[in-house]
Amino acid sequence: MGIRNEHRDAIPGQGGLKTTAATGPLVTPTQDMAELQEIDPKGIKQADQKQTVLITGHAGFIGFHTAKALLERGDKVIGFDSLNTHYDTRLKRERLAMLDEVAKRTGAKYHSVKADLCVGPELMETLETYKVQRVIHLAGQTDKYLSNSSPQDCVQNNITAFVALLEACRHFRIQHLTYASSHAVYGAGFQKPMSERDSANHPQRLDAATQRACELLAHSYSHQFKLPTTGLRFFSVYGPWGRPDSVLFAFAKKILEGKPIQIYNDGSNTRDFTYITDLVEGVVRASDTPAEPDPAWLTEMPNQATSSAPWRVLNIGNNQPVSIEELIAALENALNTRAVKEFITGPILEKSQSCADTTALQRATSFRPNTALSDGVQQFVDWFRAYHQI
Repeated sequence: MGIRNEHRDAIPGQGGLKTTAATGPLVTPTQDMAELQEIDPKGIKQADQKQTVLITGHAGFIGFHTAKALLERGDKVIGFDSLNTHYDTRLKRERLAMLDEVAKRTGAKYHSVKADLCVGPELMETLETYKVQRVIHLAGQTDKYLSNSSPQDCVQNNITAFVALLEACRHFRIQHLTYASSHAVYGAGFQKPMSERDSANHPQRLDAATQRACELLAHSYSHQFKLPTTGLRFFSVYGPWGRPDSVLFAFAKKILEGKPIQIYNDGSNTRDFTYITDLVEGVVRASDTPAEPDPAWLTEMPNQATSSAPWRVLNIGNNQPVSIEELIAALENALNTRAVKEFITGPILEKSQSCADTTALQRATSFRPNTALSDGVQQFVDWFRAYHQI
């Protein structure tokens, strides 16, 4: 998982920098790991007691940072990832090497399982072997273009995998299942700012439709089996160790190479960019506070964000939307290099604004993201330069 390229604001393109033909950056998994892992420190709220947590997709961008945060506070982390090839696995393996280093440094217990949620008995065996108490589900297919070209894979990776996970959590009486969703589920029906109370029944993308389906599937399990579930709608996540096909990666490469960034719709499209450590703080705090039935929920006037079952959905966003032009300006300042911009006209695949209402998140977790774009972009650029040795 990683930055979801929700809007067609720019054409990412391909870059050069210091990479090999097919494997990406030249930094090896053991090279300067201690230095790189300290680029972006942030305190994570301590739990009342240590937990054994299964994290799916722990080799991915968000999964890696979440696993790292839990290890650093002393939880036992069981990582579960198929290491698929949606993008180069070298970056994923480097993240896993860092998790090994963090576990050694902190003394926390960490185990990594390479397996597919949909195939074989590994999931059930893992939950039983390690006596997992909570699950944070961050695996899934979030690339809208890949989803359009391979819809069956999208359904398999998102819906089929999630049903397998729900069944396993029910069977082993998991204390709380927290899972990733996306603000893209609001689709054509959103208001601004986007509130969990609003309808999310008109998604415009296939991957968003599968994520909305997962929210509804979670509700059925919460209702029938009293399984506490929390769906987290992420808003444009960015930061160090992000996906190489993300907007910031593509823009930073273009700027440093002096190549034009092709920008759709005059650059005024806005996104609510969320810095990775803010997002992880929200994920961890949500996981620490299991969903409960809403005593105020009424059948006659149903709240779309809660239920009479132990189920809820929460936004995690910065509540500070910025334009693509502002994002590029922040990168220019951090890189100390001017971008070459090419404005073009293109189709609008979906509504081009996003802004998270984080009232419910703050009420549930006593936290809301607050990292300024300029600070987050500088952290990303510091890591980007170190990682690419430029």
